[in-house]
Amino acid sequence: MLIQQLANGVVLGSTYALISIGLTILFGILNIINLAHGEIYMLGAFVAYFLVTLWEVNFFVAFLVATVAMGILGVLVERTVFRPLRDKEEINYFIVSVGLLIFLENLALLFWGTEPRSMGLPYASQTVKIGQVIVTVQRLYTVVIAVGIIFGLHFYIKHSRMGKAMRAMEQDREGALTVGVGIDEISSFTFALGSALAGAAGALMGSLFIVNPMMGFTPLLKAFVIVIFGGLGSVLGAIVGGLILGMTEVLGAAYVSSAYQDAFAFIILILVLSFKPTGLFGKR
Repeated sequence: MLIQQLANGVVLGSTYALISIGLTILFGILNIINLAHGEIYMLGAFVAYFLVTLWEVNFFVAFLVATVAMGILGVLVERTVFRPLRDKEEINYFIVSVGLLIFLENLALLFWGTEPRSMGLPYASQTVKIGQVIVTVQRLYTVVIAVGIIFGLHFYIKHSRMGKAMRAMEQDREGALTVGVGIDEISSFTFALGSALAGAAGALMGSLFIVNPMMGFTPLLKAFVIVIFGGLGSVLGAIVGGLILGMTEVLGAAYVSSAYQDAFAFIILILVLSFKPTGLFGKR
């Protein structure tokens, strides 16, 4: 049973890592805390849901479309909402993102109501046995896709020109601007990447559970917890933190009580910050 629960924790933790990475790169590179990140996660799930149920699109194609669509939405949000406020110090990004959160959530409620929806994928209930672990095919796909995205992202940030520019902006903003790194280009790409990761996580979680306009709030809170105890701005911290939280929630629900599943995130946060205030991999 322990091995089975650990496997379930990896599934949950890998999706937590995706949404948390998107949140942490926004903060690490642009110093922006985007509270609407959870609503982009929710919209990604809805895009995949409608493609699968209304147009009978293959889930993997729907997943790609949802990811790209949320990346494009991220660029629009950056250019229309956050970029005009960049040089206005009296306006707080945090407050603006609250307004964006409320707008997107109520827009979704207006169009789609509160009724929970399910993608009803034909292979969602099919199972495979790997050693002593039994998992559904869809959960296995979720882990493979999430891990693939994480490794691909690591390679891209490490070796691509844009990735190096993003790391330069994170390490020394003034120095990066001095040598010609374009703030507008980096800002748009960072929002696109962060939003695409949130959309990917939403599409994956929507394929496993229900889809509804309120689904973004709890993952957003957990992503904040992961970003904080993993270390503000640390991608590695977001990955490790997501896996730790996913496993803790699953094991806690199995061996303690499912009633306290959402509370385990904050218990971990308190314990980590008590011993390491900067988080596991934080430097500031």
